Amino acid sequence: MDNPRWAPHPGVVGVAWLLGLAALAGALFTGLVGDRPGALLFGVGAVAALAAAAHGTLVRPRLTADAEGLHVRTLGRSHRLGWAEVRLELATTRRFGRDVTVLEVEGADLVVLGRLELGADPRDVYDHLMRLRTG
Repeated sequence: MDNPRWAPHPGVVGVAWLLGLAALAGALFTGLVGDRPGALLFGVGAVAALAAAAHGTLVRPRLTADAEGLHVRTLGRSHRLGWAEVRLELATTRRFGRDVTVLEVEGADLVVLGRLELGADPRDVYDHLMRLRTG
């Protein structure tokens, strides 16, 4: 693989779009039958799901790598980082009784990427990036 790239899994993004549209339909329906609190709850869920789906769609691919360095895409901009100016680190925290590992990419800014953003295990991505960096 010459130019590896990592992005949110397309199936996850597709499900987020479907959930957002279903919640939007639920908000419209409950609003029409007069259930204002229900419409508000559905509306908040629709906004959250559609925002997550849009983010997953717009920042594809989230991370790419080549012999020169990394390219990290965020909503605000794209960051091109050479291997000399980037620091990679794995961080593991305990959340809801589970160990969660994230990849920290630090250049000018800190970007934290988990399994959802990468579409792969951050440990595997880290190993691949370290092989690219040294090889």
